[in-house]
Amino acid sequence: MTQDRFFDKIESHYKSQLPFVIYGKPDDAVVKAMLQKDDEVCDTEDFVESGFVFSPFDIEKNTILIPSRKATSIVCTDAIRGKEKVDVSGVSKNESSTKDSLEKTKSLHMDVVGSAVKAIKEEEEFEKVVISRTETIVGSETSPIRLFKKLLQTYKSAFVYCWYHPKIGLWLGATPETLLLIQGRQLSTMALAGTQQYKGIDEVVWQEKEKTEQQLVTDFIIGNLESSLEGLSIGSPKTIKAGSLLHLKTELKGRLPANIQNIKSVVMALHPTPAVCGMPRERAKQFIMDHENYDREFYTGFLGELNFKEKTVRNTNRRNVENNVYGAVRTVTNLFVNLRCMQCKGDEIVLYVGGGITKDSIPENEWEETVNKTSTIKNIL
Repeated sequence: MTQDRFFDKIESHYKSQLPFVIYGKPDDAVVKAMLQKDDEVCDTEDFVESGFVFSPFDIEKNTILIPSRKATSIVCTDAIRGKEKVDVSGVSKNESSTKDSLEKTKSLHMDVVGSAVKAIKEEEEFEKVVISRTETIVGSETSPIRLFKKLLQTYKSAFVYCWYHPKIGLWLGATPETLLLIQGRQLSTMALAGTQQYKGIDEVVWQEKEKTEQQLVTDFIIGNLESSLEGLSIGSPKTIKAGSLLHLKTELKGRLPANIQNIKSVVMALHPTPAVCGMPRERAKQFIMDHENYDREFYTGFLGELNFKEKTVRNTNRRNVENNVYGAVRTVTNLFVNLRCMQCKGDEIVLYVGGGITKDSIPENEWEETVNKTSTIKNIL
């Protein structure tokens, strides 16, 4: 489907106040959408259905599903990613929070970070907690389709999405972090932690705090999946670029057992990861609930394709028709952690941002990290 027809269909669906999701996978020019045919709120408990899931940070709350059986799927085949010039004429300049409001937010955030550092130093087994905050932008671009296009153009290597349900809300984001990818029985995931500004140089020096933070995430994933997977392999930490930021990433791969009934146990073993919650998980989650003073909702939850059917062929040579008829169908689940996201509320956009806190964290530096993380999104707005 051409780009114009693709987005016209989504605009019409949005005006009809019906649920939909548009998304583009990392480094993929293809953009997909699922358009739900009614406004029913559907959810999944056991993760055996097929559809697009949107799950909150608090797993005790419902994981929302746009079911494949109730939706029309469309695909945009134009290579628009990173190549389309987005029309920003007529877009009003954003008016961020007032200086006094931002200073108050800074003070509150640094107080919570300070409390977290103190608790980690006092409690022997408390190693890390992720502290987040919100920031509201007023008088900015609020067209979800235009915002999605701009995110798609800016974040080529991220999972970019726009998700809407009239009874729940409107969310957009560009996340660099995979929760898990399952293709048949093959599973891959990543440990992503540590952040610094990209300064245009290839030689990157990581401080001990970032290295420790990243290793905690890696160790958590190994500990939670090692007994559930066959042949777990762990890669070496690498530096990756996401927009104007750099992160440390370690890839992990393994094979699911043949007798696995559903993937819920695997998802629950990973979510929430130390990259969005902390270590140990339950202690960190309780600290977040007690101190952040706001509901994260879908921020630091996860989203993506659940139990999609994907056809594979024995021979990729199109002329070899005889071999191609022996294609196999495998089940694919591709979930991402909901980072670098925003929620649209009328003429306001709420940004969500956070950072990992360890015993070596400095509150002022942690505040600056959250400012850096919101800078690219603010430029888009």
